[in-house]
Amino acid sequence: MIAETGLAALWLAAGLALYQFVLMILSLRTPIEAARTMRAVAVVQGALTLVAFAALLIVFARTDLSVALVADNSHSAKPFIYKLAGAWGNHEGSMLMWVTILAVAGAFLGLLSRRTSQATLIGALGAQAALALGFYAFLLIASNPFARLNPAPIEGQGLNPLLQDPGLAFHPPTLYLGYVGLSIAFSLAVGALLTGEVDSRLGRAMRPWVLGAWVLLTLGITAGSYWAYYELGWGGYWFWDPVENASLMPWLAATALLHSVGVLAARGALKAWTMMLAVIAFSMSMVGTFLVRSGILTSVHAFAIDPERGTFLLALLAIYVGAAFALFAWRGASLKEGAPFEMVSRETGLVINNLLLSVILGIVFLGTLYPLFVEALSGEKLSVGAPYFNEVAGPLALVLAALVGVGPLLAWRHERRRIFGKLKVPALLGVTALAITIILAPGIGILPRLGLTLAAYLAAASILPLIGRNPFRAPLATWGMVVAHFGVATALAGMAANGAFTSERLAIAKPGETLSVGPWLVQLQGVTPTAGKNWTAMEGELLATRGHGPIALKPQTRYFSNPPTETNEAAIHTFWNGQLYTVIGKPDEAGGWQLRLWWKPFVTLIWLGGALIALGGAIALLGRVWRRRREPQWGRKRYA
Repeated sequence: MIAETGLAALWLAAGLALYQFVLMILSLRTPIEAARTMRAVAVVQGALTLVAFAALLIVFARTDLSVALVADNSHSAKPFIYKLAGAWGNHEGSMLMWVTILAVAGAFLGLLSRRTSQATLIGALGAQAALALGFYAFLLIASNPFARLNPAPIEGQGLNPLLQDPGLAFHPPTLYLGYVGLSIAFSLAVGALLTGEVDSRLGRAMRPWVLGAWVLLTLGITAGSYWAYYELGWGGYWFWDPVENASLMPWLAATALLHSVGVLAARGALKAWTMMLAVIAFSMSMVGTFLVRSGILTSVHAFAIDPERGTFLLALLAIYVGAAFALFAWRGASLKEGAPFEMVSRETGLVINNLLLSVILGIVFLGTLYPLFVEALSGEKLSVGAPYFNEVAGPLALVLAALVGVGPLLAWRHERRRIFGKLKVPALLGVTALAITIILAPGIGILPRLGLTLAAYLAAASILPLIGRNPFRAPLATWGMVVAHFGVATALAGMAANGAFTSERLAIAKPGETLSVGPWLVQLQGVTPTAGKNWTAMEGELLATRGHGPIALKPQTRYFSNPPTETNEAAIHTFWNGQLYTVIGKPDEAGGWQLRLWWKPFVTLIWLGGALIALGGAIALLGRVWRRRREPQWGRKRYA
């Protein structure tokens, strides 16, 4: 009965979403008071989806093999944590998680929204209901997560071993929370376009949702990057895979939207630009969902292989994105911008920031989807790889990093100060870093060299907003900006160092032989069989030395039976100045073993930088919430 309860909850939630959408249509055509009812409906709808998702977790925890989804993606010998995480490590379960987060976000919009007018809130709740309706239909018609099997199999087929990792418990939910957080910004934009109430009040209402979604997307992408880095045994942190790009594109759009909505909230300007970015940001989330769930890509991330599901998702994408852009085309031209600003001002800096982010987004979008269009039209398979993205988007990203150090120093509307004098120290540090790399590492590429230069410059420039003021009295939003921009510098330094100084060694070694990689000597002492709960492995015993005590590393080649899969489990040792990364492969006929070794100086700065960027966003969000709580009560009640 657990599965049937979950399915019934989904049907009831879909019915309430339809009712919520109809209420919005009626309230826009006739002046009825629908906000209170729609708030309540949104809350109940969110609760019902939580019941459905809880039911899915229960059938996976119990390994109920009479449910087709469990039989296809789990088995009794799987560790318990992967039984639970396996609930969303598949197509139907991941889409149910998406719908659940979408509905719960709509419930929180109904409960917490006090800064928008009743009319805009009604439009936003109606738009959120319309989004949910499409995904309910998708689940109930094309991807039922609670379908039964009769008779039930004796044992399940198991979960993809590459997904049997703690990263599965964190990475997808965090990304989905970010994706769906952007749906609230989208719905608020739709509501405001319907009513014409695009103003500073709307910007202040949208900003927490955009900021929260951006923080979660940053965490999800950072965690996913490190998961792929240590799990796949390939030694890289980003491959420009279409599925990786599917999460990067919403993040780029959300970053532009975050800066644009700040201008709208503070100055009442960039109204049309903010509305367009809100539509684009959620559209990129929909595009990412289509890429991963439609079956047009072959990837560990991509679960669906049914063309009908892909067609359904493509239809939803066309309906929602097409309708939103049609609404923007209809109402966007009538939006009146706020106070004008001069060429040298913070507003201009943020506009340039948004333009660069939008161009980078376009480059990634084109490189990701162009091969798919060509294949669909001609059947010819093309591949757009890292060289395209690095050489085309890389220089623009470096220009953007340079401007990040300038923007926060500019004043609103017009800048009368000589701000470039403040940049002398950051510029000097950047030039010093450039000189050091030319002297000590003349053979590195131009992009890594410029990356190290700009990282040094930006690290110093990022703290300038705190110079000349009492840092303990600075707003948390300012601290958040400083931490996030310092995180950008940190991540940039890690990426540049990885590209400039990584050493790699691929060789066949017999037990007792020693290989060198960078400053390290690595000896293969032996290879022994070992076993886990649901896998067996051949485990290499490596001893690494570098002028001091030896370090033991034990990489593995694992073999899973359900489903039959072979994986490489890297052994990684982290130091303050880098990581020693080791992988063992197959044996040869002469008794040797494939070894792949990397020494990656300062590579951990990539993920430390990502964590700092997210932390900065979280600090800024906390500051906004704290400031909101300190507002006079009468100020809150005006928009209740």
